Amino acid sequence: MTNTQFLRGLFSGLAAASIWGGMYVVSKVVLDVIPPFSLLTLRLLLGILALGIVIVFRPKPIFAKQQVWSIFLVGVVGYGISLGFQFVGTKLSSASNGSLVTSATPAFVLLFAPSLLNERPTMHRVIALIISTLGVVAVIDPRTAELSPTLFWGNMSLLAAALTWALYSVLVRKVTQTADVFTPTAIMLAGGLPSSILFSAWEIKTQGIGSITPGIIGGILFLGIISTAIAMFLWNYAFAELPAAVASLTFFAQPVVGILLGAIFLGEKITPLFLFGGVLIGIGLIIASRES
Repeated sequence: MTNTQFLRGLFSGLAAASIWGGMYVVSKVVLDVIPPFSLLTLRLLLGILALGIVIVFRPKPIFAKQQVWSIFLVGVVGYGISLGFQFVGTKLSSASNGSLVTSATPAFVLLFAPSLLNERPTMHRVIALIISTLGVVAVIDPRTAELSPTLFWGNMSLLAAALTWALYSVLVRKVTQTADVFTPTAIMLAGGLPSSILFSAWEIKTQGIGSITPGIIGGILFLGIISTAIAMFLWNYAFAELPAAVASLTFFAQPVVGILLGAIFLGEKITPLFLFGGVLIGIGLIIASRES
């Protein structure tokens, strides 16, 4: 791997995680009007449309039927199963628990990579993961976590979301190593539609949809084009370019950006623990990059 490839992959992963870290303010506003699975359906459809426009103007890769199905099923894991667990977990648990539990995703990537990609964990990667994980724990501050028994199933759903997102990310590298990333990303997004449409129909029937304003439309477009089409492509590109264990560390940019934006727009306080955690995450990425 060249330095240029590494930097492109690293930037793509960090950019994707940063976009997701910054989307929660928009999501919160839109979710007050549109139920979660209905919003997910809109995001997936807009993402497929946006990527489809790009694909039209690019050379057309040739996929065997079996490849298309494999890519589609990877999307089912990521956008059908993992995001479903995330929605359920977020509803039944708390935001602080969600941030803490899903931060286990890179560790699960290290668990799946040896068997699915034949990427053996190296000392550099293990040390980088440990340091970065300590950093994100400091950023999130586990003292804010809630351990009430009433949140058990919510926390289990969040854990399942982290586990399946790690599996999805590793599988992305497996199916995109010899293919253009744009088309597989669009196919993967389609993999989330069957379940999202089914739950969306139930939501609309039982909950309905609120008043759609220009601001809500703008939020939907942002979530569909920026947070889905662009961010998902960047995340998949990072895993196509980098070893899975290295690409997964960029996930830790998500809580950092989220808390920074909370400080800027919501007046939330930046603590010394947050700054210390950010430094540890940076050190972990540097250690990982030294091996590459």
